[in-house]
Amino acid sequence: MTDEIERAAYAVLLPAVSSLELDETVRRYLSRGGVSILLGETRDEYLARSMSFERRRSETQAHFAGIARQAAACAGSPVLVAVDQELGGIQRLHRLVPGMPSADALRDLSVDVIEARSYEMASSARVMGVNLFLAPIVDVVTGINPWLHDRHLGADPAEVSRIACAFIRGVQRAGVIATAKHFPGHNQTEHDPAVAHAIVHGGMEALEDGLEVFRQVIAAGVQAVMPGPAVFPALDPAQSASTSQKVIGLLRDTLAFDGLIISDDLDAVSILRGHGITETAVTALKAGAQLLLVSSESGLDRIAQAIIGAVKSGELDRQQLLGAADKVRQLAHKSRAQVDAGLYVSYPISAGHLTRRVTL
Repeated sequence: MTDEIERAAYAVLLPAVSSLELDETVRRYLSRGGVSILLGETRDEYLARSMSFERRRSETQAHFAGIARQAAACAGSPVLVAVDQELGGIQRLHRLVPGMPSADALRDLSVDVIEARSYEMASSARVMGVNLFLAPIVDVVTGINPWLHDRHLGADPAEVSRIACAFIRGVQRAGVIATAKHFPGHNQTEHDPAVAHAIVHGGMEALEDGLEVFRQVIAAGVQAVMPGPAVFPALDPAQSASTSQKVIGLLRDTLAFDGLIISDDLDAVSILRGHGITETAVTALKAGAQLLLVSSESGLDRIAQAIIGAVKSGELDRQQLLGAADKVRQLAHKSRAQVDAGLYVSYPISAGHLTRRVTL
């Protein structure tokens, strides 16, 4: 029983790793029940919305395929391998997959063309072992928003829905899980939530355009949704969207989303809001998040032990934790089964050797 809870506590963590190599911390996490990793970017790359020259020069498809195989071997089970592969924003796979048009160019393309281009790009990623995109961004941005600058699809909810739904259909047809973010839609915020407290002001009417886009992407079959890092006083003045039972309840109960709920980065200042990472992780799970995005350097064992302790004390419902872990595992196994069934075309993988270690 204790082992079941322990493995579940690790299964609900999504650590962002610092390179295309698995360090001892991440290997231990996978051996203890972890089934997900995020292949992230550096802070400088995140701010620039572009991978560094050195990374683009040195990384190959073989590096991604290799780390995916290593992760599955350490876990002894299928693993979710995630990347940021946004439209008009962060594209972690840079030149290694067919590129997508810019956000402006996408507006001139038909849904059939967008879906076909998305399928081609995701198919190449799938062969490399990547099976989860933390994309698309579907926030309808109508005001100041330095956080989503050069990352969003615009201010027209109909156009955001049209592009995002085509992207989701193409990506998921290729066997890659798409993640619509950032619920309930960050239409404007003055601060970058990674480094400051971010608030989205306004009543429910101000959120309606964003919510309508989420209704559309849910209807299109998106398999994962990520609540965002800001606080929405109209919904919950005390918690960020990623740790708010009211916000996640709106997604689950009102919008009837039954897929995977992935928190935004719990290390973000706007999510922590002065609390520790362990307390925040438990709060996110209690609120209904099922997979918690954290840095691999934030103390994975410490977070897992806090989750276990919360179950033992009765603070966190045991079945809620087990249900979240099962949801993550089911998606990982489904992804592996699709590959085993031979649903995807194989492409040659180039050789190479990673020469640079990066840090989030």
